[in-house]
Amino acid sequence: MAIKKEAHISSFNLHPGRIIAGKYEIVSPLGSGWEGEVYRVKEKNTGVERAAKLFFPQRNRYERATKYYARKLHRLRHCLILIQYHTQERIILHGEPTTALISEYVEGELLSEFVKRQPGKRLAVFEALHLLHALAAGVEQIHLAREYHGDLHDDNIIIRRHGLSFMVKLVDMYNWGAPDAENIRDDVCNLIRIFYDALGGAARYPTLPREAKEICCGLKRSMITRKFRTAGHLRQYLENMHWYKN
Repeated sequence: MAIKKEAHISSFNLHPGRIIAGKYEIVSPLGSGWEGEVYRVKEKNTGVERAAKLFFPQRNRYERATKYYARKLHRLRHCLILIQYHTQERIILHGEPTTALISEYVEGELLSEFVKRQPGKRLAVFEALHLLHALAAGVEQIHLAREYHGDLHDDNIIIRRHGLSFMVKLVDMYNWGAPDAENIRDDVCNLIRIFYDALGGAARYPTLPREAKEICCGLKRSMITRKFRTAGHLRQYLENMHWYKN
């Protein structure tokens, strides 16, 4: 008896106009990663746009990943920084059973692309502070729920300007282990790194004002985690930070 070789799919390569699950029309690709690909889709019957994350079969054995994500997102549905989960669909792609998680579609662009479009490919200090505050306030809700994100970076943050501040959403979560203090510290350090990079990184760091440097702490983990134990502490610091006279 021949043993079926395990499928290894690295890309679904779905084109606009294709129908999946009999009811979603592919509009455009949104991104890809280790686990699978994300597409912007439109419901055939209503015209409502959604996001569909399709998991590569080899990354979702026995549907462990999709069940995990669906339950996690449902449990954290009050955390407004997370994209809201709706349902899942089982479809056949490249001859293999494939699961798609269907969630809300969020207008905006990846933070990495947004920063590249700014003058000098960086944010002004006040802009970066508003961004950091929005991210810290959102991640704080995850921490209060005794959870963590685990993979915060500028390629999984969707951003849109909203008045003086920003609307931000986290595209993904890489959170398989039980939450502990170290996980929380990782999230906080990643938030600071996002702020640091948005300001121009190492090339611009020497010219930053004292207020920004006191947040970045030279990217020294021990200093950051001593100053900001959680995202909530970081949010409170930003709301009450001291400004120095020039």
